[in-house]
Amino acid sequence: MLLLVDDTLGILALYGRALGNAGFIVVTAGSGAEAIARLELERDRFDIVVTDIELGAGPDGWAVGRHARAIAPDIAVVYMSGDSGGAWRGRGVAASVMITKPIRPAGLIETVVALLAEAGGCRNAG
Repeated sequence: MLLLVDDTLGILALYGRALGNAGFIVVTAGSGAEAIARLELERDRFDIVVTDIELGAGPDGWAVGRHARAIAPDIAVVYMSGDSGGAWRGRGVAASVMITKPIRPAGLIETVVALLAEAGGCRNAG
């Protein structure tokens, strides 16, 4: 199962639909706080977190990635940002991926598939 986090509803809908059409079970969150709550609620179900960095008020994408790894050390993490990519090496979790927005849905799917293949697959695919 995939957790998709972005505070822009249009992006959340676009990427969520594309990932769902690609066979992923997608759970969405519109804020860092909501993402962390979903991770806590379904801590053993997520294989990957795809999160924007800038999420408005509350926890940012860096915090979401760290929280995901604290709960599930093997979870794959993809960060997305239009302007925070330079901070990835210092603030992102180990073995994560940073992609620069805007990214086409097909490019996001390719990144997710490649990272999951490297990590050993997805337990909860659609």
